[in-house]
Amino acid sequence: MSETFPMTPACLERLRAELRQLKGEERAKNVAEIEAAREHGDLRENAEFHAAKERQAALDARMRYLEHRIARAQVIDPAKISSDRVGFGATVTVLDMETDEERTYVLVGEDETDVDRGRISIASPLARALVGKSEGDVATVRLPRGEAEYEIVRVEYKALEP
Repeated sequence: MSETFPMTPACLERLRAELRQLKGEERAKNVAEIEAAREHGDLRENAEFHAAKERQAALDARMRYLEHRIARAQVIDPAKISSDRVGFGATVTVLDMETDEERTYVLVGEDETDVDRGRISIASPLARALVGKSEGDVATVRLPRGEAEYEIVRVEYKALEP
């Protein structure tokens, strides 16, 4: 059984756009850098050539990574989900039982994680503790500083902004 990677339609399109850009513009620019560096003579002591070759290896690795993720993408559109339970794509508002502070998180795939925007990986400890729960339930999360409890205030599924 091959591994799949859950992601939203917006994430899949972003990965595809990055791959197109790398294969088109970045790869062509890198080939030109290698050719220009070759013209400087002795390749053994040519720092520009070695830097361009390292850049080529990094580009190739990133393209392989993107191709792998795209090929195994499990695209899930949160706007099409109707559930009262927390799952992938859910926008979840929780109440920290210790601080009485409300926070809102969106559970997304690891390629979409952006803590500053409240997007956390479905594989994170907090997300794993929330999955399957409904409004009013309490989720206990094991953290390095001890356990934290969060009450689920609201569960929504809606289209995500890119």
